[in-house]
Amino acid sequence: MTKYWLNNFAIDDFIISALKEDMYYGDITTDAICADLDDNEFDVNLTTRNDGILCGRSVFERVFKLLCDDKVKIQFYFEEGDVIKKGDKIASIKGDARSILTGERLALNFVQKMSGIATYTRKFQDLISQYDVNIVDTRKNTPNFRIFEKYSVKVGGNKLHRFNLSDCVMLKDNHIALYGGSITKAVKEVRKHLSHAHKIEIECDTLEQVKEALENKVDIIMLDNMTCEQMKEACQLINKRAIVEASGCVTFDNVEEIAKTGVDIISTSAIVMKAPTLDLAFDYQ
Repeated sequence: MTKYWLNNFAIDDFIISALKEDMYYGDITTDAICADLDDNEFDVNLTTRNDGILCGRSVFERVFKLLCDDKVKIQFYFEEGDVIKKGDKIASIKGDARSILTGERLALNFVQKMSGIATYTRKFQDLISQYDVNIVDTRKNTPNFRIFEKYSVKVGGNKLHRFNLSDCVMLKDNHIALYGGSITKAVKEVRKHLSHAHKIEIECDTLEQVKEALENKVDIIMLDNMTCEQMKEACQLINKRAIVEASGCVTFDNVEEIAKTGVDIISTSAIVMKAPTLDLAFDYQ
């Protein structure tokens, strides 16, 4: 069972907002079809049509809890982070037909997307498992879905970059441009206003910028869109005096070569933005 969790107070607003979007004026199909039912009990199974990593159990359950309190009972047969195989029955859902039919698509949307990210991110990490390097995500997330995407990355076995703009100073090329391209001036200005608890990361496109970042004793140096040969040279130059992060155009095809250069971290938006959804379905009994 995964050791990570999502707190209800952190996710309920997002789920409620999604419920409002989907059924603000009701579910006219379900309301009509269930209006005169004598037996309102319904049974359905959550199944998978692909191999993957299960992620989003608690969100799936929370959709129905917020929608109908305790009118729907869910029993999962797999834990969060478990490998699931095509054809597996993931959970059974029983209870009020109106609530199940109304919440079905939204609950699936969450668990499919989250399981897809967990599955995709695991594939990246598996390719570099023999190296002392971690794959991390970026801040290129779906607006208002970040908490779910980053959680999914963790469940998939990877680590996280900063969650938001408050976590860490990251001086990118446009920030440095404000000070005429001088990393020294930009870092000096930032340090005037920075808490002792925050690290400083610098985005570097060239080895000259790497040298200047080192002179300013920054905590993290990002090697942005460098070749593998340039990254090797940069790692030798840095020589463990800062955490080294590689970023830019990371794929399944080149991630192992990047890991061999000596970097500590490989950051990529692909593990979230390019992850396909896992094909899960409600199969009715």
